Amino acid sequence: MRVLHFFKTYWPDTFGGVERSIHALARGCRPYGIEADVLALSPQPKAEPFIFDGHRVTQVKCDLDVASTGFSRAAIGAFRRLAQDADVINYHFPWPFMDMVELMVPHRKPVVVTYHSDIVKQKLLLKLYSPLMHRFLARADRIIATSPNYLASSPILQRYRHKVEVIPLGLDEADYPAVEPQRIQHWQERFPDGFLLFVGVLRYYKGIHILYEAAKLANLPIVVVGGGEAEGDFRRHAHEDGLENLHFLGALEDADKTALLTLCRAFVFPSHLRSEAFGLSLVEAAMAGKPMISCEIGTGTSYVNLNGETGITIAPADPQALASAMQILWNDEALCARYGVAARRRYETMFTAARMTQSYAEIYRQLAGKQVGRS
Repeated sequence: MRVLHFFKTYWPDTFGGVERSIHALARGCRPYGIEADVLALSPQPKAEPFIFDGHRVTQVKCDLDVASTGFSRAAIGAFRRLAQDADVINYHFPWPFMDMVELMVPHRKPVVVTYHSDIVKQKLLLKLYSPLMHRFLARADRIIATSPNYLASSPILQRYRHKVEVIPLGLDEADYPAVEPQRIQHWQERFPDGFLLFVGVLRYYKGIHILYEAAKLANLPIVVVGGGEAEGDFRRHAHEDGLENLHFLGALEDADKTALLTLCRAFVFPSHLRSEAFGLSLVEAAMAGKPMISCEIGTGTSYVNLNGETGITIAPADPQALASAMQILWNDEALCARYGVAARRRYETMFTAARMTQSYAEIYRQLAGKQVGRS
């Protein structure tokens, strides 16, 4: 059995949350007899398909990128060829060009849509795109929401509630490097008094500006790991303001991130907009057994981090609330330990890659061989 995953980017160009999920599905479904193909756009595509961690990846040239939407003429032909060999097609939403390809290329194969996020930022474009989007979602055989919170708060998902299933995203601990003593020692020497940790790309919805203001109020050591266009601006402002307790480390290797997760007092995740649909970084923190602070934005962040059980949830865009939550965890080691144990338990119960892939494998099997009357 073969499943074709279609998304706008993939390894080695990018490896964010959606890409990690595709990788986990492609690898994790193999024990169930399910092989995967991944079709993705690239600014510099490889001439031939290649094997990445046991599955085949096909790259095609990205001809144009508008409002985070890549377009590719070559993708249409590549999709047609790969769809012929597939038993199920798994789209990863949102990506309007993908909707166009589904409607342009007849394939008569069952369709799964993993619904990673509503379209939040491009409100005007959403109005123009909405008819195409609904036609695309109406054709799906199954839509996967990544949390019950997102299903409940998304008017688009509610419209297709009859064919939505909830399967939380999951991570495989084996994908992460073992803790290296020398890296632990390095970061202990760098931050001997402990620290709070944020990990993620510094995008507009991550709430780093809120963390910045909270750092002024709390005066606690905070480490920020992650690159992005805004990194230089934040570094400069911190220097100008003399904010010596806020440390921007830029993008780091996974081995360093693992060491920092091991050492941190708690994990801080100030994302304040619905563009943060799930928050795999929270799953990484739970996997490491760390208490978490996150915002209640009606998405999967509050499904991963349960207020009063695995950490603290606060109102979004509230520096004072964030500073207070950080102070609570900083001052109460017993509370941190209790939340951390619960976070690890919740990871093992809800957010492993094995659990996610088993659920997807069951859906793929249910749909495989289904006669689909598409044209």
